[in-house]
Amino acid sequence: MMTLLRRYLVLVALMFWQGGFTFYASVVVPVGQSVLGHPTQAEVTERVTVYLNIAGLVSLLPLLWDNLVCASSSARIKLGRWLMWLGLAITLALLFWLHGQLVEMLTERSSSAGSFRTGHRWYLWVSTVQWLFGIGYGLLALLAWREEDRLAHHSPKISS
Repeated sequence: MMTLLRRYLVLVALMFWQGGFTFYASVVVPVGQSVLGHPTQAEVTERVTVYLNIAGLVSLLPLLWDNLVCASSSARIKLGRWLMWLGLAITLALLFWLHGQLVEMLTERSSSAGSFRTGHRWYLWVSTVQWLFGIGYGLLALLAWREEDRLAHHSPKISS
């Protein structure tokens, strides 16, 4: 039962965090720009990305739990999952930092529009790399779980 709960939390975390990013970037931003205009959509995005990054921070916890206790015996899968998790954590830290820099540029209006565009472009690229780490983590989790199930199925049962 604990294995099912752990896997469920990993799936929900990835769907909410990475799925939320995918939906927001591919649907909400373009629709928002066409309905609200670019400046208003930028204000919405500034606020939404805070919640998206917090969702990422919370989501890293079930992924960490899964990495620590999954009984997969493949060293390559374990290493890959840890690298994907580390990639997610590092890109999330970068996004928190970049978000702060971008908000500061908007608040102080002290930087040029070109500086903001460059910072925003970096934010988008880091977000995309993070999304790729999320996909990689999900695929490796499925492989690890399949192996974990095989190991559990083939392990000798202790009878009373």
